[in-house]
Amino acid sequence: MNLHKNMPKIGIRPVIDGRRKGVRESLERQTMQMAKSAAQFLENNLKHSSGLPVECLIADTCIGGSAEAAACAEKFNRAGVGVSLTVTPCWCYGTEVMDSDPLIPKAIWGFNGTERPGAVYLAAALAGYNQKGLPTFGIYGHDVQDKNDNAIPDDVQAKLLTFANAGLVVAQIRGKSYLSMGSVSMGIAGSIINEDFFSDYLGMRNEYVDMSEFIRRMDEGIYDAEEFETAIKWTKENCIEGVDTNRKEIQSSRECKNKEWDVVVKMALIARDLMIGNPMLEKLGWQEEALGHNALAAGFQGQRHWTDHFPNGDFMEAILNSSFDWNGTREPFIVATENDSLNGITMLFGHLLTNTAQIFSDVRTYWSPDAVERVTGFKLTGEAKDGIIHLINSGPTALDGTGQQSKDGQPALKPFWEITKEEVKKCLKAARWFPAEREYFRGGGFSTQFITQGNMPVTMSRINLIKGLGPVLQIAEGYTVELPSDVHEKLNQRTNPTWPTTWFAPVLTGDGSFKDVYSVMANWGANHGAISYGHIGDKLITLASMLRIPVNMHNVNRNLIFRPSVWNAFGTEDLEGADYRACKNFGPLYKKIYI
Repeated sequence: MNLHKNMPKIGIRPVIDGRRKGVRESLERQTMQMAKSAAQFLENNLKHSSGLPVECLIADTCIGGSAEAAACAEKFNRAGVGVSLTVTPCWCYGTEVMDSDPLIPKAIWGFNGTERPGAVYLAAALAGYNQKGLPTFGIYGHDVQDKNDNAIPDDVQAKLLTFANAGLVVAQIRGKSYLSMGSVSMGIAGSIINEDFFSDYLGMRNEYVDMSEFIRRMDEGIYDAEEFETAIKWTKENCIEGVDTNRKEIQSSRECKNKEWDVVVKMALIARDLMIGNPMLEKLGWQEEALGHNALAAGFQGQRHWTDHFPNGDFMEAILNSSFDWNGTREPFIVATENDSLNGITMLFGHLLTNTAQIFSDVRTYWSPDAVERVTGFKLTGEAKDGIIHLINSGPTALDGTGQQSKDGQPALKPFWEITKEEVKKCLKAARWFPAEREYFRGGGFSTQFITQGNMPVTMSRINLIKGLGPVLQIAEGYTVELPSDVHEKLNQRTNPTWPTTWFAPVLTGDGSFKDVYSVMANWGANHGAISYGHIGDKLITLASMLRIPVNMHNVNRNLIFRPSVWNAFGTEDLEGADYRACKNFGPLYKKIYI
């Protein structure tokens, strides 16, 4: 995306015992090789959501004291390092070589070897970081390695990737914007923009435009007219219009529908330009508009001040959230329907952690096995045997959510650079664009309709704001479910059949919020959820700990949970309570600075 910030880098700090005349000299090669191995591993296994490679930067020298630590910090600051990884096989002078930038996520990898006490340093260093209020992740291999072993054990690899992946998200969102296009939608609390949340917890700013800006840009031609012609041609050729299900007396004429298509395509162009700018607008004489709002995520109010009179934003939201459009495959934009900023930010988390498009849905209906059998005569089996949740919403579900992409022969959502032209065609073919239901959308427009393929591992998540507590994160890992077509039709016809459906079966633990599917639905904190491909709950938990956002509901395997080591000081049995206490103690990442 054309945003005004370079991609953050990972800085690697090889720290060493500073004693000369034998000690340091014997460790230089091994220590620097650790840094090089870590850099190579991370660069080979991580990419930014834009498709650009992740770059690692290593300190010019091993760091044996405060002077070299300062030189490293200066180099990293100039180069745009956003994540800090310290590596060592030996004892070091903890507070003298530490990284003290309070805003950069940090971890220490202490080599598990017997020749030098890397583990002793790791423990001492973490104690120092904890004492100074700088939460740091500790990484220590399970098995002892020989000193000349440059391999990174599997357990260390997993922690390095989890830490670096989440740390890059923290670094990438800092300084970016959330663009509110419109204001509050139908009293939905998530569309009441809470600037303290964005500034204190995310380091983001808030930008605002009234929806009348869309009208101005359409009326005054503030968009690329040539691209519009390409876009409308592509849309007519690839976006299959569904049957008009409205009563005949309120159906639009063909001429009116054609005009609505023109409007919704222009809305997509304009929303994108509002988010990231467009150099073509400057050539057309619109220098200010060409800049955009540096927005990594946005939301469109739509209902009702726009949709009671103008075509809805469903096409705009769905196509922007997808990994492709008339220009080919490209990084998805994150656009929340009904300007639900909290779901939009959760979608942003999922996108940056997975590099894939996101599904935005109402968490609409819990269907028990008994209810399904009563209504359809069908008995749920497999992942769905304990019941399913109907995820459905009118517009912003990315077309990737059809599940028509594949990985290892299974339906999947993939980074845009892995999606083939044939998969794009399949996604488009699986979707229909139904004329909007006039009872909902008096101004017309078109709503996306498709059914998500089954058997995909997915994670549903959501941030909620609680008075007196702040933000909390909810996570539910599970699977998409494919029902027989006649069963789907009977259930789907009971709600809005012109919208996209994802049938979701959460993984149950038998306890608490995951005692059964009903409990998941009952404990979900809002009407919306963000759905990501893959089981990424552990990644979300790590990211949340970096941002000091507690997790109040999840079904992630306890062995996969990776938080800063200081979280252990707040309790090792009740991990949920410890998380709350730690987040409260350290406070929002950008509100207070602990040194």
